[in-house]
Amino acid sequence: MDRVNDHSRRTTDYARIERTIHYLEENYRQQPDLKALARGAGLSEFHFQRLFRRWAGISPKRFVQYLTAGHAVRMLRESRTNLDAAYDAGLSSGGRLHDLFINLHAVTPGELKRAGVGLTIQYGFHPSPFGECLIAVTARGVCHLGFVSPEDRRTAFAELTAEWPQAQFKEAPRVTAPLARRLFKRINGHAPGIDLHVRGTNFQIKVWEALLRIPPGGVVSYEDLARHIQAPRTVRAVANAVAHNPVAWLIPCHRVIRKSGALGGYRWGETRKKALLAWEAVRTGDVISSATSRPADPDTSRRDPYTKSRRSRRPR
Repeated sequence: MDRVNDHSRRTTDYARIERTIHYLEENYRQQPDLKALARGAGLSEFHFQRLFRRWAGISPKRFVQYLTAGHAVRMLRESRTNLDAAYDAGLSSGGRLHDLFINLHAVTPGELKRAGVGLTIQYGFHPSPFGECLIAVTARGVCHLGFVSPEDRRTAFAELTAEWPQAQFKEAPRVTAPLARRLFKRINGHAPGIDLHVRGTNFQIKVWEALLRIPPGGVVSYEDLARHIQAPRTVRAVANAVAHNPVAWLIPCHRVIRKSGALGGYRWGETRKKALLAWEAVRTGDVISSATSRPADPDTSRRDPYTKSRRSRRPR
């Protein structure tokens, strides 16, 4: 019973944060005070402040700084330089994501055609800092991670079965629960490696590999992503591959934005994309440090976050 109540509380907490983000992005020019935000969330000022700080790590007022286009553009400029450094270093397909080492395994061409024939996929619904999520695994790794709209598990499960139409599915929350607990937490600063088992075309796999190189707290444009996979004329195809990423969060498609600084769309909702980026930015010190910093020059770079990274296995 306690576990059910905790699940419900975490889901409700994110729903309140999501409503607050909606309100902030529409009214940030008016600098809404704590009283107005708490009233919109249906909480007292004291409890709302605690909830927001517990989730974001910063105050609502400081969070508003992230919602400006100028901040997004500054992040874009800095991340471009870091991504260049990562590619120039000759890193393999994997990269570091919240101190998790991601190993990406693609299905073979034959397996892609069979669409999951003979494959058993276990799945479960679990709470996360960004609302309820659906996690699915095969014997080779995580094959799906998607966020679930309130009271819409049926749609989320339909998306999973559409990705592997010939597979057999077994609801097994006890199998996926330990993984769910690991995905959004650090364990003494690090967490064990995560294997991904994804189904996509060669081009999609190439784009998803590139996404793994984007450092936490950073963003890149669709154009830069296309350039780094040596296909600068395929921006629209790159955007389509990003949109069809089957593994939220671990393959960080939320870190791709438009070159204007606008965030653009997101498979699991634009507001959730803002929440993901802000949550990461806070934990890399980006939002906090931006309070007193000036916009960076195009060639400004931070310390290369990949200098201590290790190589991941190439997809098969």
